[in-house]
Formats: sequence, C-alpha cells, structure tokens
Amino acid sequence: MAAEKKLGLSLSGGGYRAAAFHLGTLRKLHEMGVLEKVDVMSTISGGSITGAYYCLNNKNFDAFDRYITEALGSKNVIRQVFLSFTFIRTVLFLLLFLVPAVYVLFTPHAWLSLVLIGLMLYLFVRFQFAIFPVSKEVERAYNKFFYQQATLSQLCNKPLLAIGSTNLQSARPFTFSRLKMEDSSYAFMAPPVRFKQDDFPVARAVMASSCVPFAFTPVHIDKAFYADEADILRVQPQLVDGGVYDNQGIHKITQKGSMYNCDIVITSDAGNKLPFQGSYNNLLILLIRTMDVFMARIKNFQLIQDVYDNAAQGNREIAYLSLGWNLEQCIPGFIDNLAKGKITDEVIDAHQFKPEWVADPARYRQELTTYLENEVNYREIFQRNLKPPQLTIARNVGTNLTPLSKEELTYLAIQAANLTELQVRLYCPTLTQPS
Repeated sequence: MAAEKKLGLSLSGGGYRAAAFHLGTLRKLHEMGVLEKVDVMSTISGGSITGAYYCLNNKNFDAFDRYITEALGSKNVIRQVFLSFTFIRTVLFLLLFLVPAVYVLFTPHAWLSLVLIGLMLYLFVRFQFAIFPVSKEVERAYNKFFYQQATLSQLCNKPLLAIGSTNLQSARPFTFSRLKMEDSSYAFMAPPVRFKQDDFPVARAVMASSCVPFAFTPVHIDKAFYADEADILRVQPQLVDGGVYDNQGIHKITQKGSMYNCDIVITSDAGNKLPFQGSYNNLLILLIRTMDVFMARIKNFQLIQDVYDNAAQGNREIAYLSLGWNLEQCIPGFIDNLAKGKITDEVIDAHQFKPEWVADPARYRQELTTYLENEVNYREIFQRNLKPPQLTIARNVGTNLTPLSKEELTYLAIQAANLTELQVRLYCPTLTQPS
C-alpha cells in the first residue's frame, strides 16, 4: 500500500518562475491530501526558495500560501543587491579608474587612459569575487524576505528537506538537510569529511542551490561548519546552482542507497521548452544559449534514466509534470508509455485495466482514453485549463529574482495545479485511493 511506501517530491529550478509554479503544485497536493504524506522534499534553485519556506512554515498551509504569494509578487532580490553597500562599493571601485581615464583623454597623456582601463579590468577579473561577492548580498535578501536567520536545524521533521547544489570541486551534488550536509564523495574519503549542519543558515543553503554560474559567486563552507577544521586543507567545496548537476531535483530521491531514496516520486518541473527567439549577436548570449542546450541534454537524459526507465525497472510510481506540457498531451502520453512497457504492474492494477488493453494499447486506444478520462476526472480538470494567451504569459516568465505580476503568479500556479492533479492520478493512483 502507498501508506507503507516512502513518498518523495522534487521541485525543479527556475528562479521566481519555479517558486510560483511549485506553489501551485503544493496547493493541489495539499487539496488532494497528498502533501501531508510527503516524506522527502528535494529542491533545486527556485524550487528551494518555496520548498525551504514551506519546511519552515508547514504548520499552517494557508498562512504559508498567503506569504509566499505576496513575497513573489513584491520582494525584489535583484534590487536589494543593487541597493547594497557591496554594489555601491563596487561602483566606486570602477569609478576610481574610469573618472581619471576619462580625464586624461583631454590631456597630453591620453595614452594613460588605456593603462587605467586595462588595470581596472585586470584587477576586477583577478579579484572579482572579493570585490563584488554578489552571493552574500543575495543571501542577505533571502534572509530578509523569506528565512529570518533560520538554520537547518529549524527545518521540519517531515518532509525531510534536501536542498541541492553542485560542488565544482568534486563535480558532484552537495546536499543540505536537517540531518546532514554533505558531498557523497567526501563521505567515502579516508577518513571521511563531515560537516556540522545544525547552525548552517537556510538562506545560505538556498543561495548555494540557486547560485547561477556567471551571475553569482560560488558559495563556500566556512571552517566553523567543518566537523574537523583540519579537513579544510583536504576539501574546499565551491558550490553553485544545483541545476548544473540535476535541475529537476529527482536524482537524490531515486538514487539507490541514498537516505533520500523514495518508492513513490512526484516531480514538478518549471522548465520552459519555448524555442529561443532572440538574436545571437554577442558572445554572452551565445554562451548562455549553449548552456541552455547542455541543460536540455541533461534534462532529457534524466527523464529517460530517472523517470521512464526508473519507473519501469525500479517498479516505482513516478508522476512527472512540466510547465512546457499541455493537459491534452497527458493521457495520450500515458497510453504511449503503457505501450512501451514503462508503466508498472502496480499502476496497471490500481487502474484496473482489462488484460487486452495492456496487451495491445494501440488497438484499444480509444477505450483506454475514454476510461482514463472518466477515472481521473479529466473533463473537470480541463475546464480549468488555461487559454493559449494565458499559457503564453506563464511560459514567458523569466527565471530572475524580480517580482512577478498577479497574472504571472496566477497562471503559473493554475498550470502547475492542473498538471499535478492529472499526472498524480495517472501515474501515482495508489496515492489517491482510500487507505
């Protein structure tokens, strides 16, 4: 029975877009009575913003919902960074070189302008993270807007929150939770490297999880958080966005042998599959778009390994939903997966399919479609479906940390809620059956 199995929920990355999308997922799971059954919540980047706030404030869902909705519509993390002393200090540093460089252009020593600008660029590139440690300011903003100096020890017991980041030093995930914080490769060193998690700031863990390369500075682990301070000579984690390794957060809760491993999995993915419409007119845009391609490749590989193959071979119920999907595709997609042998026997039994349907889904496709539409309340869910212009608004939301409009918040949450209900009823039917 589902009650005897461990349930995991993963929330993907994607800035405020992801934070709002996952709010819709949590709302629907709460409404369905499933959220209270979640044992492990694995979060990445924007998903960590919502997930961490929920795991600090899960006693009253309505209060959690009201605050996170208000915060995503009004709290501007980027503006907070630009108003910080750190940013002002950085501007003053640049002006220290730029003002004299402009001045000497109008003197007989104009050549010195190139020297000053060259020196400025050298110093900024050489000491960028010391001059402008932007991640520290984002952490302060997270604390001010969401976490109020909370530490990992203050996270709730259930669900167990696993905040994911990527360790550049080891090219492995680095995970923060109430029970431990670690890179699994460090745990197998002789002797193993351990960290003290109790007093580690939640805001810093979320910052590490959402530390976008090229935009933010890598997050370090201060020596006070090493179980043995001498280990700082052995390992020095350099933490960036968890999405670099696993943008869906599903890896931890499907990994054999992991303490976060779960038997039933729900994955909420705020990824956007709209094609890139911009022009490739500079190296920065080309670099960012190239990274997007790498991330898409990783995501597709994970879908095969951690969702479809894992469900069939690992005999797990796995419900996956994505912002880029349409409701109309979900039931046809389920039947396609049934034909490919990627639906578990337990799910088939829970749906009470006729043997001939399972033996030849293509032949009985229309019967299966009608049966599933009735079983999962598809018509009722579809009545709440977003209109194409509303869906476009939701999918056009960026991944930055600036406030979302009321429309953006509403449409992202509705799309997530509809997909969550449909996919959970299709792929995790034991969760919604009477005990």
